[in-house]
Amino acid sequence: MSKVLIIGAGGVGSVVVQKCAQLPDVFSEICLASRTVEKCEQIQSRLSRPIDIAHIDANNTDEVAALVNRTNPDLIINVALPYQDLPIMDACLATGVDYLDTANYEPEDEVTFSYSWQWPYDQPFRDKGIMALLGCGFDPGVTNIFCAYALKHYFDEIHTIDMLDCNAGDHGRPFATNFNPEINLREVTLPAKYYEDGDWKTADAMTVRWDFDFPEGIGVHPCYLMYHEEMECLAKNIPGVKNIRFWMHFSDNYINTVRVLQNVGMTRVDPVDYEGHPVVPMRFLKHVLPEPSSLAEGYEGKTCIGCLLEGEKDGRNRKIYIYNICHHKDAYAEAKAQAVSYTTGVPAMIGAKLMLQNVWRGEGVFHPEQFDPDPFMDDLNKHGLPWVVKEL
Repeated sequence: MSKVLIIGAGGVGSVVVQKCAQLPDVFSEICLASRTVEKCEQIQSRLSRPIDIAHIDANNTDEVAALVNRTNPDLIINVALPYQDLPIMDACLATGVDYLDTANYEPEDEVTFSYSWQWPYDQPFRDKGIMALLGCGFDPGVTNIFCAYALKHYFDEIHTIDMLDCNAGDHGRPFATNFNPEINLREVTLPAKYYEDGDWKTADAMTVRWDFDFPEGIGVHPCYLMYHEEMECLAKNIPGVKNIRFWMHFSDNYINTVRVLQNVGMTRVDPVDYEGHPVVPMRFLKHVLPEPSSLAEGYEGKTCIGCLLEGEKDGRNRKIYIYNICHHKDAYAEAKAQAVSYTTGVPAMIGAKLMLQNVWRGEGVFHPEQFDPDPFMDDLNKHGLPWVVKEL
């Protein structure tokens, strides 16, 4: 019986709340907080059990700490913007509360992201006797756990990790992003960073392509090499790994549109003067693009996210593919969400559940692959994200 404070009421936050509400024996009390209380009220109205809601400015550590002191949660689930990770972690240190997020910190005024800002919290969290679980969505999150599970059950040593993320769905819009446009476009336009023969290398964004044949009728789709934060921690925590790459599927229309937006300056994060007013082009773009949660109804098709892994077992080479397929229609039927939000929200709930049950426990800052993957993998099957392992 535990109380959880969930910060963020977007598409992922809605899924997290709904999945937590399904487990009253674990999440006995839930408080949902957001800068936009109306979103909290909409989520609250869809639940069959009562939850508390609150207004919060997650950029303000003192305000977050005051809410924590008022609500007394056992754990904070942060599904707000990545810019807000550090203020919320600071509030956890001030109040002695455990922390979980789904994406690493990003500074607002620079297009970059890395765990380098959050890893230094390890010793302060240890000193406080509390735990932070970083990157417990799908990618990062389940992709990390797929690697840990494979290492435990299929390999003595993993040498190559290729993470592949395909959204083969159709939302019917000319152009839209499946999660926060500002965060999505920052990721896509960054140079591709990858791990090869034990060293970090880079390539220009959206230039290295792999036409991958996805399973179960999804078929061949173009995937592009890009940087993703779980590469950093997997390079540290998977012994013997030599090569790590992350691939994401984008349609030709998506790639062409992003390139046009870049070329005309709409992906800039620095303010420009417009008739005497400072305007950040990326923020303006965010407000004219469709709200990601609005895509859910009528979304067709599936997502497929998984890991293609190569290594050794008993002195012999081995290769497996471990993946999940999620149907947009199924996600909407259960949670009024599209599959991209659903696949992020369910793992966040599972990670929180394992922390609150003391199945995953420690003091300091951790990543999912540092814990026993088996209970998490069992819960994926139970809570809507079944997985498959194929020997290749």
